[in-house]
Amino acid sequence: MAFRRPVTELEVLSIDDLDGWPSDGRTWLAVLGHPIKHSISPAMHGAALKEMARAHREYSRWGYVRFDVPPERLPEALEKLHAHGFTGLNLTVPHKVLAFGRIAQIDPSARPVGAVNTLRRTASGWEGFNTDGYGMAAGMREDLGAEIAGAHVILLGAGGAARGAAVECLQRGCASLWICNRTAANLETLLHQLKSVTGKTQLRGFAPAEIPAELPTGAWVINSTSAGLHPGDPMPIDLARLPKPAGVYDMIYNPAVTPLLGRARELGLPAANGLSMLVHQGVRALEIWTGRSVPVDAMRQAARQAMRI
Repeated sequence: MAFRRPVTELEVLSIDDLDGWPSDGRTWLAVLGHPIKHSISPAMHGAALKEMARAHREYSRWGYVRFDVPPERLPEALEKLHAHGFTGLNLTVPHKVLAFGRIAQIDPSARPVGAVNTLRRTASGWEGFNTDGYGMAAGMREDLGAEIAGAHVILLGAGGAARGAAVECLQRGCASLWICNRTAANLETLLHQLKSVTGKTQLRGFAPAEIPAELPTGAWVINSTSAGLHPGDPMPIDLARLPKPAGVYDMIYNPAVTPLLGRARELGLPAANGLSMLVHQGVRALEIWTGRSVPVDAMRQAARQAMRI
């Protein structure tokens, strides 16, 4: 198809749309996912680029769009987007792990995670980064005043998001990391995968129905599971059974208050959702693409407006 109008951040595009991509000299960024209609990344990055253009006019010619890319078309998408000169890509579900073995370079800090969410164009192909852990740590600091270094952490979940969070906690030097997951096999797999980055940190796993007596008081609870995304989802753990935590951070940002966060507030615990994580991982991605300081406030305000907070 041939575009007869400007491409906008509101559109949900497909890889087939690249066949008629406008040759207008603009610099393009994109987010890839399946589904992708819900993504607020275009609004966040668009707001930041608009603000950056006040001081650096070249960013007025940058654009950020979203592509719905089924998993089986990811290799084709990466090839086409590189050929069309896209400067950077964000990846969301289900592409973070799928892309890991399909790109030219992996940033050393992303290797232990086994997933990438940010790609930067190089002459030879895509270079992959993972900014999720950075976003989580920055979000916890912003919303809860929490520092992971030296802290005890209870991480809920053993999937891809949990691996990124666990690696970040271990690399930042948490005092101990306790991983809670319902499925024993998945938990054991994650614990094994983390051995190379554990160092001297105490690393333990447990099931939500079997709370260890050794769990420390004052740990930060981080939810990386999807429990809470849908009405009626059970809580991933009974917070009342834990030694009093320092607070709760739920990576889910929509809905803004999950059952876990609601329970945390009933217990008088500091609690925050993952919108700040989304913002800060996006800030770090834009820093990687532009090499410049990024206006966090502009991205935060755009995210909150998109979520109508």
